[in-house]
Amino acid sequence: MLIGISPVLSPELLNALYRMGHGEEIVLADAHFPGESFNDHVLRADGLKIAPLLEGIMPLFVLDQYVENPIAMMAAVSGDELDPTVEEGYLTAIRTTWPDTKPPERMERFAFYERARSAYAVVMTGETAKYGNIILKKGVTPC
Repeated sequence: MLIGISPVLSPELLNALYRMGHGEEIVLADAHFPGESFNDHVLRADGLKIAPLLEGIMPLFVLDQYVENPIAMMAAVSGDELDPTVEEGYLTAIRTTWPDTKPPERMERFAFYERARSAYAVVMTGETAKYGNIILKKGVTPC
């Protein structure tokens, strides 16, 4: 254990966050996401929900301030509906550290998959909320 580091963050996840450069992305994927099919760098956070992971990550992670949308989530497929409490919970966790964060960009399912292919890593979680995936784009860490 480390002082000031959330216990939900594994050594592997801390390593990935540290090694990421600015402009690189990390996917926090729900338990249904086909992470292994889209990225070779898959980390496991089984049993953990995404909001607590965001609460642990955000004090260590600057969102990219040079892009329109440093966070993205999957849009609902035609005929489905989004549960607004999922996005609200994620934004609450993010805004605890970064209060001015805008709502996420919503991406069509297959566009989201393509973006996951080029992400630095995919973190497979125990999140069961439908459309619970989120992408974070890392910014420049201040000195």
